[in-house]
Amino acid sequence: MAKSKKSGKKSSKTNKPVVKEEKISEKEKKVTEKVTEKKEKVSEKKTEKTAKAEKVEKTEKTEKVEEKKVISSKKEDGFFKKFFAKKYDENESILTIFKDKRVYGALLGEVFGTMMIALVIFTLGLYQPLYMFFVLVAIVVAVYKLSGANLNPINTVGMMATRRMSVIRGVLYLLAQVIGAWFAVLVMTGFLNASAALSGTEVELPGMAAIEENYYWIVSFLEFLGATIVGFFFARAQQVRKNTLAFAAIVAGGVTIAMIVVYLLSYTYFGLQGNFMMNPAIALLYQILPQAADGVGELLLEIGKALFTYVLFPMVGGVVGFYLSDAVSVLAEEK
Repeated sequence: MAKSKKSGKKSSKTNKPVVKEEKISEKEKKVTEKVTEKKEKVSEKKTEKTAKAEKVEKTEKTEKVEEKKVISSKKEDGFFKKFFAKKYDENESILTIFKDKRVYGALLGEVFGTMMIALVIFTLGLYQPLYMFFVLVAIVVAVYKLSGANLNPINTVGMMATRRMSVIRGVLYLLAQVIGAWFAVLVMTGFLNASAALSGTEVELPGMAAIEENYYWIVSFLEFLGATIVGFFFARAQQVRKNTLAFAAIVAGGVTIAMIVVYLLSYTYFGLQGNFMMNPAIALLYQILPQAADGVGELLLEIGKALFTYVLFPMVGGVVGFYLSDAVSVLAEEK
């Protein structure tokens, strides 16, 4: 029995160093694992850094290539390609425009806005520039999100000529503006008839003064000049079209400046007053067309002269104003 106890003690002593060795090996494994993990992290960081550096190099190279392409395209495009570049949706046509419900809201906005401007002109006239400025700001702000607030054939024809608007949309806007002016005439006529019935005196719809033969070309040129100013300011306002209030202020400011310039030039140097409109849609319904003359030929001649002065010349002036704005922006390399 005593011998067996001794042998048991000896076996326990021999097992102790084995356990120690296992612990040491485990520690070594942990150390090696930590070292490998650190090495892997370092290698991952290095790869990330190299990948980032490669990305930066690639982006810099692509940016340089794009800059070269832009510069070469600018050189290739030249002045005239930029000048006549299409700025509206190419997919818009007579087949697709009526599928978009927004076009109906735009047309109603043009009708309502033009009607309100015509009512103000019928009551105040064009010789209250301060009132007209605030009225125009309010109307443009109200209508802008619907249609872009053209509210004048001068602006619509300028938009079409400079390829900011498709022809089909432009024609629809022109019709809407004429209808809006016609509604204003109906409203004014209703009020005048009611006033005549109550007061017993006839009140006529206001109209522009007749153009004397000697001043025909002066009036035509001043209409052209005023329309050029209106078109230029409307085209410049396109640069801030994201800011509705700024857009409205520039548009209203352009119309106000045109009114002041035309009035000062006409009245100061020629004594003319009540001969200007600078809005063909309203002018057509503002009794500009003569209704009587010595014979049919004379009547047609007078109608043609009125259309040239109050419709054709302002529209040409609006186109000139738009092109002048585009020329300035292209020359100044405006984005």
